[in-house]
Amino acid sequence: MTNRPPAPTMKDVAQQAGVSTATVSAVINDSSFVSEPLKAKVRATIAALNYAPSRLARSLRTQTTGLVGLIVADITNPYFTQLVRSVGALLQGEGYSLLLCETDHDPVRETEALQLLAAQGVDGVILAPTAPAETYARGIARDFPRPIVMVDRALPKLPFDSVVIDNRAAAMEITDYILSLGHRRVGIVSGGLHLAAMEERLEGFRAALTAKGIGLLPDDIIYADLRQEGARILCRERLAGPDRPSALFVSNNHMVIGAMRALADLGLHCPDDISVAAIDDFPWTEAFAPRLTVQAQPIEDIADHAARLLLRRMSSPRGQPPAPERVVLQARLIIRDSCARLKTADKLPIKRRSASG
Repeated sequence: MTNRPPAPTMKDVAQQAGVSTATVSAVINDSSFVSEPLKAKVRATIAALNYAPSRLARSLRTQTTGLVGLIVADITNPYFTQLVRSVGALLQGEGYSLLLCETDHDPVRETEALQLLAAQGVDGVILAPTAPAETYARGIARDFPRPIVMVDRALPKLPFDSVVIDNRAAAMEITDYILSLGHRRVGIVSGGLHLAAMEERLEGFRAALTAKGIGLLPDDIIYADLRQEGARILCRERLAGPDRPSALFVSNNHMVIGAMRALADLGLHCPDDISVAAIDDFPWTEAFAPRLTVQAQPIEDIADHAARLLLRRMSSPRGQPPAPERVVLQARLIIRDSCARLKTADKLPIKRRSASG
């Protein structure tokens, strides 16, 4: 077995460059003035020796690790996939490395992820929360030793920065569009209402119907689990009979895939038999037949605001944190082919009782 040579040290760099170890440290950490020619010499020596500064040693000096945690609900969801990529690129440009955790919409796994990141000594966390709001008023999230910025779902009564879209307005706008095509029987596929985003989208949907004097049948609210298969099963059950809505608003991109699969299972065609619209765009939306009408979230802007808020929070003096900030962005309605004008023959008045709450 060949013995590997020992890894070069800061002392080796200093000796070869003909400088002190303090100068090498100042160049690496940008902690004091070093002339440009001397900086260039030290950096060239670091490169020649393939010297890697010790993250542990640096963290002991600066009380930071250069690590940021990102906790998402479902990495297979294109929304979170793009968010991870964008946040990672922004933070890498600021000298941070990203530690990624996935909760699979499970509050227990989220708690475990926060405990893991605390043990790793991360400098901050960007979190897409998956638990009920009251969970964050106590426990590890409230007492986490580093800043937390929440994305996708805000908790306005708690001391966390957050970046979200105006979910209520997005749902109202896309529902208004569906109604403008003559639909009066519109169903919704919603996620769990313990998530603020889902509750706000349902509120916006209801508000759009109410503004037009349209009621909502209890059976026309389908509560799924944010996943494809759950939405597929529940939509298939609800849409199997003749007494079905003429249009469907779906609250996120994974559930809309499940809804479209349910239509295929039942031999129904979109938009001829039922119109479909959703919140969340994703890369292969244009490849769907029909192409989906959606409210597109500004993921790049969400990532940028979240990263900037966290950087500001991490650089603030420990005893003087800035007040929590909530950034609310607007979604963009993209009209494609999945919603059609209701046929005149179908425009019959429907006697209904409204869903409560």
